[in-house]
Amino acid sequence: MSKERQRRRAEREAARERAAAEAARRDARAARRRARIARVTRLLPRRSGRPNGILARRRREQNAIVAVVFVLVQVVTWIYLSSWTGRLGVLALSVFLVPVFVTLAFDRRS
Repeated sequence: MSKERQRRRAEREAARERAAAEAARRDARAARRRARIARVTRLLPRRSGRPNGILARRRREQNAIVAVVFVLVQVVTWIYLSSWTGRLGVLALSVFLVPVFVTLAFDRRS
């Protein structure tokens, strides 16, 4: 009976050692990967996030106005025109005239 317990205990300890070695290998691999990523990210420029200044806020408001007007024109067109050619024509014309509208309304010269 004692030899049987000793054999099972040795098997348990061997399994525990194998699991510890596997965990150590995984940890070492993860540490190498983190170090590699840190080396690469150190070389990349830092992102400052979303701009919060007055000009950025104004630009976002203007873009929202342009988007709302564009969608509004499309909705009105789809309600009042029943022909597909008319709807697609207004869509194409709107796409081409949005930059003109932006330049005239908000004085964005590039």
